[in-house]
Amino acid sequence: MLALLSRKPLSPCLLARLSLSRRFAIKLLTLDIETSPNLAHVWGLWQQNVGLSQLLESGEVISFAAKWYGEEEVEFFSSFHDTKPFMVQRAHELLSEADAVIHFNGARFDIPHLNREFVEIGMTPPSPYAQIDLLKVVKKNFRFPSNKLDYVTKALGLDHKIHNSGHTLWVKCMAGDFQAWEEMKAYNMQDVVITEQLYDRLLPWITGHPSTGLHDETEGHSCPNCGSAELEKRGKAYTSVSVFQRYRCVCGKWSRGNKRLSSVEIQGVK
Repeated sequence: MLALLSRKPLSPCLLARLSLSRRFAIKLLTLDIETSPNLAHVWGLWQQNVGLSQLLESGEVISFAAKWYGEEEVEFFSSFHDTKPFMVQRAHELLSEADAVIHFNGARFDIPHLNREFVEIGMTPPSPYAQIDLLKVVKKNFRFPSNKLDYVTKALGLDHKIHNSGHTLWVKCMAGDFQAWEEMKAYNMQDVVITEQLYDRLLPWITGHPSTGLHDETEGHSCPNCGSAELEKRGKAYTSVSVFQRYRCVCGKWSRGNKRLSSVEIQGVK
C-alpha cells in the first residue's frame, strides 16, 4: 500500500502552472523522432565491423511527433504521410518557434539527426533554442536500475510506451505498409506524451532550465522553472563571499534571489 501511495504525489508542478498566462509565455516543445536503420552487407552476425563500402543505405529520419506544452494536440509528420521534404521543413519551423525543446536523449540523438537532415538539403540552422534533455536529468539525480524512458516512466507511475513488433515494424514501414505506419504513428506520438509527463514530474529537479520569469517579464521573484510566484522564503543561500535569500516554490524547486543580503571583502587563498 505504501508503494502505491508514493506513486501519486507530485502534481504540485501542475498547481504551480495554473496561471497559464504566465506559464506559457515561454514556448516549450516536446519532441521525439524515429529513424530508419542502416542497411549494409555483412559477412556474419556477431561483432561485425561494417566498412563504408558495405553500407547500402544510411539511416534517416522517417517521422517525428511534437507537442506544445499546455496544448492537447500532438502533431505527427512522416516521410510516408507527408513526404520527406515537408516533414523536414515542418521540423525546422517548429524548432524555430520554440524557446526550449524537451526530449529524452535528444541532445545526442534527435537533434543531431534533424540537424543532419537540415544541412543535407541546404537549410540554415533553426532559430536558437534551449534543450531540456530529461535523460541527463535522470542520470544526474537518480540511480534507477535502468535509465530507459519506458522504465523510468513506469517506475514513477506515469504512462508507458506502446509496445510494438520491434524491428519487424521498421521493416514493414520501409516497405510502405499502411497498418505498420499507423502503429509507428501511435508509438511515436505516445513517446511525446510520456516525455511531457516525465518533464512535469522532474521539473523541480531540472537545473539550468530557461527562466520563465525572463520570458514573461515578471516583476518580482518567481520560480525559474515553473514561473509561479508562490515562493516561500526558506533560509539563506551562501557562497564563499555572499549571502542570498533562498526560496522554495510550490512545485518543489529551490532557488535564490539575486540581491546580496551581505558579503565579505576578504576570502581565503586557494
